[in-house]
Amino acid sequence: MRTRVGLVTVSHRASQGVYQDLSGPEAVAYVRRRWPEAEILTRLVPDEVAWIQGALLDLLVQDCRLILTTGGTGSAPRDVTPEATLRVVERVYPGFGEAMRLAFLKETPTAILSRQLAGSVGKALVVNPP
Repeated sequence: MRTRVGLVTVSHRASQGVYQDLSGPEAVAYVRRRWPEAEILTRLVPDEVAWIQGALLDLLVQDCRLILTTGGTGSAPRDVTPEATLRVVERVYPGFGEAMRLAFLKETPTAILSRQLAGSVGKALVVNPP
């Protein structure tokens, strides 16, 4: 059985069809480059805690061992991906968020305001990259 990787794109406007989702396909390409044998399951949801939480739980039921999100980690009121993730994970790994912020701070001065997060639930790792 191939390892399953879940990708959740969080975008209110893309989920409504206002514009085309570009970050989701880029995330799929990223995963394919690193784990060509992985089976990738994708979800596109609006910036709402219940939708994000539901997508994460659905991918966990689908036995995804790694779940990556894209979107919703900024400081705007609508950015609620970390809050939804905290409702799902059992353990939080603070070092992941700090390492991601430091890595992206080299490229983006406002990266320090982002809210990356990583945690685990069961045998799955859930990561909210920038």
